[in-house]
Amino acid sequence: MDTSPLGKTLILTGIILVGAGLLLTVIHKVPYIGKLPGDIYVEKKNFTFYFPLATSILVSAVLTFLLWLFSRR
Repeated sequence: MDTSPLGKTLILTGIILVGAGLLLTVIHKVPYIGKLPGDIYVEKKNFTFYFPLATSILVSAVLTFLLWLFSRR
């Protein structure tokens, strides 16, 4: 019996979406995420600008390490 590649793709997509949903529900409980030194926050009278530069670099480094780790298998 041949399995459909579309079915496998849909299952994988569903698992990724569930993982992303779980991550979004617990990310606010992680201390210092979004409040690192190097995150740019400008607040004016009628304007607020926030760019999490240091947080983005940290997340990128962690994801790069994890992908490197899993690609070695």
